[in-house]
Amino acid sequence: MSDPEPRLTGPVLVVGAGLLGTSIALALRRADVDVALSDVSREHVRIASGLGAANLTAAGVRPELVVVAVPPDALGTEIAAALQVHPQAVVTDVGSVKTDPLLEALEVAGEQAGGRYVGGHPMAGSERSGPLAASDSLFDGRPWAVTPHAGSRPEATELVLALVEVCGATAVRLGPEEHDQAVARTSHLPHLLAALVAGRLADAPEGHLVLSGQGVRDVTRIAAGDPALWQQIVLANTTALTALLRDVRDDVDTLLAAIGHRDREALADILHRGVRGTAAIPGKHGGLPTPVATVFVTLADHPGELARLFADAGEVGVNIEDLRIDHDPARDYGLAEVSVAASAADHLLTSLETRGWTVHR
Repeated sequence: MSDPEPRLTGPVLVVGAGLLGTSIALALRRADVDVALSDVSREHVRIASGLGAANLTAAGVRPELVVVAVPPDALGTEIAAALQVHPQAVVTDVGSVKTDPLLEALEVAGEQAGGRYVGGHPMAGSERSGPLAASDSLFDGRPWAVTPHAGSRPEATELVLALVEVCGATAVRLGPEEHDQAVARTSHLPHLLAALVAGRLADAPEGHLVLSGQGVRDVTRIAAGDPALWQQIVLANTTALTALLRDVRDDVDTLLAAIGHRDREALADILHRGVRGTAAIPGKHGGLPTPVATVFVTLADHPGELARLFADAGEVGVNIEDLRIDHDPARDYGLAEVSVAASAADHLLTSLETRGWTVHR
């Protein structure tokens, strides 16, 4: 008869009362797990506690689990401190890079204590920060990387998996180095390339920027992230990022050669590879990509129009997979790009036309 799966009974100490730390604390309290909070900012602790994120004080608590939710530069130090100060506790974290903090923590706390550490990284967030942006549902349905290292104890890994379950997320088990390679490819590299493209706009003539459309907004949106935080993330993952950036540099050299020689075949290879890459991105809920089609809808720029569009799509039984709005600078309306399952596109187009919308494919 197999042993029952470990349950997270608490108490849990969350170190860092920002967006992620407070959201984890709120999710734990939603499940009636006892929580204590600590942070260098007393104001963050006060606000988070006022939101119901903690029912214990950090002083004197003997946690079953410590969750370290601090900026990347402080991760290794705080993980090591948690292992040393709480010798009975399993320790995890929510940092976006795993290898360097692991090595730093093991160097300080030792290999034996390091057996109680299992890294974690919830793939969830918000453009807002701080405890007031937190939500107990932030992780619902989201992937959460769990990264045990070679010395991690099995029971420590199981407890961190229990945390993921309590928070409503889906665990994805990876090694620390594999995790760092994955996020370099899917998160850190895209951010740096977006920053490079957006940087080309900073000193552009005003007349050029008037021509900005949805494409440039899509490519550059993530470049608006906090530079101080992204410096820490990038410099903590230099090994994986350097290899990828060198690959991109080679691709740019190939592209320059194709353009310089007007080599249509080489250019087509590059563009087709991009199409294959977009097709490889998992679909919603992590499933296979679903074929989608776009229906363009003229949208008057006044309150209630978007809600009316959603309501009409719902009434005709069409689920909207994605939505983008391109605002025409010369007119007082926008163009909504409504993505739906390819099989539903014609039905949506016809149905919206009969309801008075101006639409086209």
